[in-house]
Amino acid sequence: MKKIEAIIKPFKLDEVKEALHEVGLQGITVTEAKGFGRQKGHTELYRGAEYVVDFLPKVKIEVVIEDNLVERAIEAIMAAARTGRIGDGKIFVTPIEEVIRIRTGEKGAEAV
Repeated sequence: MKKIEAIIKPFKLDEVKEALHEVGLQGITVTEAKGFGRQKGHTELYRGAEYVVDFLPKVKIEVVIEDNLVERAIEAIMAAARTGRIGDGKIFVTPIEEVIRIRTGEKGAEAV
């Protein structure tokens, strides 16, 4: 199994969720996040004063998925989250050693 973490723009969340559902995922975890990459934030004007917005709003999606679905899930996230502009986000894939469902004690793929 693998864990996919994707950092995306907030307004792309619904599109990514639908794309992952079509791949066959049953559950995702979503966290509101703030951060910046190469764009290093931007400046804004408020009541005549200029200020720097260092941390931009992002959404972090976490999914644990079986190995045979990983590539399809990554492609779905990329297609749904891409705007073609800077700040579209990142995808991280890490191996998962074990998954245990607390309620039933199920382990492995059955627990996902």
